[in-house]
Amino acid sequence: MRAPSSSPPTIVLVHGAFTDASSWAGVISLLQADGLTVRAPANTLRGLAQDTASVRSMLRDIGTPVVLVGHDYGGAVITQAAEADNVVALCYVAGFGLDAGECVLDIMNRFAPVPVADATYTAALPARTPGDPDSELYIRKELFPQVYAADLTPTATELMSVTQRPIACNALTSRSGPPAWASMPSWYAIANADRILHPTAQRFMAQRMAATEHVLDGSHAVVLSQPDAVVAMIMEAAEQGR
Repeated sequence: MRAPSSSPPTIVLVHGAFTDASSWAGVISLLQADGLTVRAPANTLRGLAQDTASVRSMLRDIGTPVVLVGHDYGGAVITQAAEADNVVALCYVAGFGLDAGECVLDIMNRFAPVPVADATYTAALPARTPGDPDSELYIRKELFPQVYAADLTPTATELMSVTQRPIACNALTSRSGPPAWASMPSWYAIANADRILHPTAQRFMAQRMAATEHVLDGSHAVVLSQPDAVVAMIMEAAEQGR
């Protein structure tokens, strides 16, 4: 565990699949209103090793303690990226807190099926260099609102469905290394109406990491539908991280 610091932490927000850093807009506004510095990097969604290296590189350039927050697949990324010395706390928002040797699909397949299983499709990609992803995953546009964000307005979900960022299929099978949550204080916001990541799976991961749990009555898009509740959890972690 990292030593506490009196310096205000920087909050680093890592988004997940099918969206981008703009999904944190409401959370960012509230955190900044509380006087905190926030970073929300683009997560390329190309593979766990590549995405983790990108976030970890950014963390090294931050001269303050960091509270690292991950939504969805972003949770898998922060679990690895938190090896940076300045990370003092982890926050998962309906996120994948993987254990060593696990991948995203291991968690998805361990619990009851969720609607996203029948709502996605893959698109082939031309390989430009060795190791490039050969396919990526999308949610079908007509099913996006009910599967990803049932508690947002039709206007908001229509926009999200047509601007969604796909995730490389090999990112879902990338194996995690030793988890940072094993030696670091963690928090977990469970979205109890989630149709992407089963709430039972979220609860399992939260309990496995001995996280402080916050149960939110919301969809997978809870970062957008309930930014105030997400911020309350982050502020709690930031206070303890001091």
